[in-house]
Amino acid sequence: MQSLPLSCPPRTHPRHRLGALSRGFTAIELMVVVAIVAVLAALAAPSFTPLIERWRVRQAVEGLQSSIYLARSEAIKRGGGIVIQKNANTAQCATSAKQEWDCGWFVCEDTNNNGKCDNTESVLQSVETPSKVQVTRTGGGETIQLNRWGLVNGTWLGFSLVPLNKSSSDPAARGVCMSSGGRIKVIPPEDIPCSASNS
Repeated sequence: MQSLPLSCPPRTHPRHRLGALSRGFTAIELMVVVAIVAVLAALAAPSFTPLIERWRVRQAVEGLQSSIYLARSEAIKRGGGIVIQKNANTAQCATSAKQEWDCGWFVCEDTNNNGKCDNTESVLQSVETPSKVQVTRTGGGETIQLNRWGLVNGTWLGFSLVPLNKSSSDPAARGVCMSSGGRIKVIPPEDIPCSASNS
């Protein structure tokens, strides 16, 4: 009995097979995908704004806490002579009132004990606040002098940190308070501003 040969599929030219496998997207398909992505981004963008505001305020709060802790420890170590002072106005950042610390602050060694940072005195730390955050000192001016116990002359200290053009009742707002005994805490919007009772 004789077997019949198996039939093989016709061979195609390699160039034709490659063309079928490497087919890409058309311009219309790409335009539809780009339009869908743009619509989704436009819908999602407003929900990111509160998140970004909270992050900026948190960053400023951590910077302020760090500066107060550093100033307290240095004042205790050096027997006083430490000042926290707000940054001066610049072309990039300007504030009108002495209580507005939006441009940032620095900690210095007050060697001549005049209660402010002079150009010749060494800066121990400098902090720039994130953009679009309002930092307001409660009941104080542009300098904070710490005594040899690391306290502000036996009084409390307070700041409110709020997203730009928002009120202190905004969910992202926070307060940083230091009690007359030196305890530092962060308070929620409902407790702003700092006072002797909540410090």
